[in-house]
Amino acid sequence: MGSPEVSRAQKAVSNVSGVRGRDAGESRRSHRTIEPLDRATLERVRARDGEALGLLFERYFDAVYALVHRLLGDHAAAEDAASEVFLKVHRAAHQLDPGRDPAPWLMTIATNVCRDLWRSGAYRMSRRQAAALDDPSVAGQLTRAGDGPEHEVISAERERLVQEALMQLPPPLRTAIVLHDWQGLSHQEVADALGLEHAAARKRYSRALSALARRLEGRLR
Repeated sequence: MGSPEVSRAQKAVSNVSGVRGRDAGESRRSHRTIEPLDRATLERVRARDGEALGLLFERYFDAVYALVHRLLGDHAAAEDAASEVFLKVHRAAHQLDPGRDPAPWLMTIATNVCRDLWRSGAYRMSRRQAAALDDPSVAGQLTRAGDGPEHEVISAERERLVQEALMQLPPPLRTAIVLHDWQGLSHQEVADALGLEHAAARKRYSRALSALARRLEGRLR
C-alpha cells in the first residue's frame, strides 16, 4: 500500500471525505462528531420507547443517509435504504448496548441493508452510478469547506472523480473504503461490522485502495 499511486488515492479520499480513521493517527472521526444520546435515552430506545426512537432517528439519520448514499450512489435508493435501516433498528432495538456509542451499531445495520440490496438483484449498480454531487445536500455533508471559488471547483472535480472511481469498485471493496475513510471507523470496527477478522479487514482495505488507485491513475493532479 506504499506506491505513489496508492498514496495519491488515499490522499484524495481523505481530502474529499474530510475524515481519516483512527488507525491513520488522526483523531477526528465522522460519527464521533455526533454527540451520543445519554444512557437513559438509549435504555428507552432499547425498550422501543417511541419518543426515544424519534430522538435516535433525528440524531443519526443524516449520518446513516450519507453512508448509504455513498455506497449506493443514488438518491432515491439511499432514501429507501435509510428508511429500511431505521425499521431494522426498531426490530433490533433490544440488541442495543446502552453503555456504548450506538453509531457503529447503526453503521453495521446500514451496511447490511446495502449488502442485502446488492444481493437481491433488485438494484443494479452498473446502471446506478450517479455522482454524489448531483445532490447538493449530500455534497454539503461529504466535502470540506472551500477557501474560495477556485478551491471549490477543484474540490468538486476531485469529489466527482473519486466518487466515480469508488462506484466502479466491487461492493466489498467500496464498503471497506467508505466505512474507514468516510464514516471514520477503525479497522477493528470495520471488521466487526463486516464479520471479518481484524487482519482481513486491513487486507481488504489495502486491496480496495490499490483498486481505487488503478482507477484514478493519471486523473488526479
